[in-house]
Amino acid sequence: MDIESKLNVSQIPLQAILSQTAKNLPEKTAIIQDNQKFTYYEIDQFSSRFAEALAVLDVKKSDRVALFLPNSPQFVIAYFGTLKAGAVVVAVNPLCKKDEVKRQLCDSGAQTIVVLDTLYPIVEVLTEYRIQLKNIIVANLNVYSDTANIKTGADVLIFDTLIKNRPGKQLTLQFDPNEDLAVLQYTGGTTGVSKGVMLTHRNLVSNTCNFSSWLNGTAHDVFLSITPFSHVYGMTTNMLTPIRLGATMVLLSKFDPVKSLQVIEHHRVTVFCGSPTMYAMLLASGKFEKCDLSSVRVCISGASPLPLQIQKRFLQAGVFLVEGYGLTEASPVTHCNPIDKTVNGVKVGSIGVPLGDTEAQIVDLETGSRRLATGEKGELSVRGPQVMRGYWQRPEETAQVLSEDKWLLTGDIAYVDKTGYFFIVDRKKDLIKHKDYSVYPRELEEILYDHPAVGNCAVVGKPDGLVGEIPKAYVVLKEKAKVTSKELLEFVNGKVASYKAIGEIEFCKELPTSPLGKILKRALKP
Repeated sequence: MDIESKLNVSQIPLQAILSQTAKNLPEKTAIIQDNQKFTYYEIDQFSSRFAEALAVLDVKKSDRVALFLPNSPQFVIAYFGTLKAGAVVVAVNPLCKKDEVKRQLCDSGAQTIVVLDTLYPIVEVLTEYRIQLKNIIVANLNVYSDTANIKTGADVLIFDTLIKNRPGKQLTLQFDPNEDLAVLQYTGGTTGVSKGVMLTHRNLVSNTCNFSSWLNGTAHDVFLSITPFSHVYGMTTNMLTPIRLGATMVLLSKFDPVKSLQVIEHHRVTVFCGSPTMYAMLLASGKFEKCDLSSVRVCISGASPLPLQIQKRFLQAGVFLVEGYGLTEASPVTHCNPIDKTVNGVKVGSIGVPLGDTEAQIVDLETGSRRLATGEKGELSVRGPQVMRGYWQRPEETAQVLSEDKWLLTGDIAYVDKTGYFFIVDRKKDLIKHKDYSVYPRELEEILYDHPAVGNCAVVGKPDGLVGEIPKAYVVLKEKAKVTSKELLEFVNGKVASYKAIGEIEFCKELPTSPLGKILKRALKP
C-alpha cells in the first residue's frame, strides 16, 4: 500500500509514519526476531504506552532520551515512544565502551536512558554521572519477560513493567517538524571527535520517503535489518523505511554472515542495506554460493566505499548490489544508483545520482564555494530537506561545513561524469600529499583488492621528511593466503605513477573499525 499521498513531509512529525502504517495495516507483521513476532498495531500501542510512561517520569518536550540497545523490538518501541513524548532520541551504539557512553550522555544532556540488561553494568559504573541520570530503564531482549538480576529503585526501572497496563492513548503535543529535533545522532568519529548532529523531524521524514520511493518499495518487501539502528544509516534504511512502507523487518541484534544468509533464505528477504564489510564477510563465509538468494530484489551498500571486486562478485552471482552514499549530517542518504535494472544498467564504482529533492555539486577544495566542471575532482557538496540543522552546541564547526544557503560540505573528494553520475575518489582528510602531488588512497586500495591474497586493506600517509608523506598500506590476508610485501609492492607499484607508489606494507590480523564497520584510518596513522 502506498501511503505517500497521506504524508506531507513538511507538516508531520516522524512518529506519524508508524501511526499511519498501523492504521492502514494493523495486523501486518512489522518485526520478526528469533521466535518473536509483532504487528504494526502492537508496536504502535507499545510505543504509545512507553510515551505515557515517559510523561509520568516527567520527561518533557525536547528532553533527550538515550537508547543503549541493539536492533530489537525494544529499540523500535522506545524510539517511537520517545518521539511521541516529544523528546529527542540519542542513539548510543551497543558496542560503545564506558567512556564513549559517558561522553555522549554528558554532551547531549540526556537524563533518561533505556539500556539492555547485559549492558546495564556499563551505565551502573558511571557513578559520577548518576546525579544527572534521573531515569534508567532496563530492557530484556524478550519484551514479555521480566528483567532478572537488576536491582531496581527510584531511578532504575524495568522496560516491560513500564509498558504494561497502560491505555496507550496519544499524548497531545504540538510539533514544528522543520525546527523540532527528532534525533541527536553522534557521528562515527572516524576522523576526529564525535559530534552530535541535530536531525529534525522533517530531515528524517523527507529522507525516509525519498529513499522508500527510490527503492520502489512496497508492503510486500521483507528487510534484513542488521545494520545498527543506533547509526543513522541503519535507522533510516533498515527501520524507518520499512515502517513507512508497511514492510516486514527481520531483526538480528548482531551481524553473523552464515546466520544472515540462512535468514535471507528462510524468510525470503527482498531488501538488504548493509556495509562493504558485511558484503565482504558474506562472500568469505563459504556459504554465499550455496544459499538460495533468489528472493533478494536489491542490496544497497553504504557507510564506506564499496570495493569494485565485491560488487562485481555479487553481480556475477546474480545478486543485485548497488552503491549508495550518505552521511550522518544528511539523515543520511543523498545518492544511490538506480535499482531499476532496465534503466542505464549498473554503473560499477559510482555512488549514483542524487535522490529526489536533493541537489549536488562539486566545489573547489580550497574555498568550497567555486563550482567545478564535469570531470573535475573537488569536494562533494549537497543540499536538500534531509540536511541537518547543525552540530549540537557547536556553532563554529557547523559554520565550517554548512553555508548560509544550506549547502553541506561532505568532506569527500568526488567528480561527476557527463551522464550525471557521481564518483567518490576519497576522503578529503585521507588525501596523501607527496611533494606537490595529491595521492588518493582509494585508488591504491582498489589495486590491492585485485590481488587474490588480499582480504582487507587500508592505505594512509606516513610522514616523510623529504617528500611530506609516502603511502603506507596495512593489509589483512585471506585465510591460508600467502604473499610477501615485496610481491605486493611490485603488484601495485607497477600499475601507478612513481609518486603514487606504496612505500611500505604492514601485515596485520585485522583493521580497526567503527561499530558500523568503517575502517578507522586515524588509528592507523604512523
